[in-house]
Amino acid sequence: MTTITFQLEKLTCPSCMQKIIDNVNELTGIETIKNLFDRSKARVVFEDNKISEEEILHKIEEIGYSAKKI
Repeated sequence: MTTITFQLEKLTCPSCMQKIIDNVNELTGIETIKNLFDRSKARVVFEDNKISEEEILHKIEEIGYSAKKI
């Protein structure tokens, strides 16, 4: 398992974070995603033999949010 944290664009409502969580959780290989809404961050635990950091980042951007690995 690999853990990464993404800094997200400033989120203005909890439903924005929930949208990110729901979409990332649909990806194969995601173990958990932790909501750090108050800091606009998401911590993702995933199986790196099934999915890459780039694929997770692409999914976040695909639904309309900017993010970067920190």
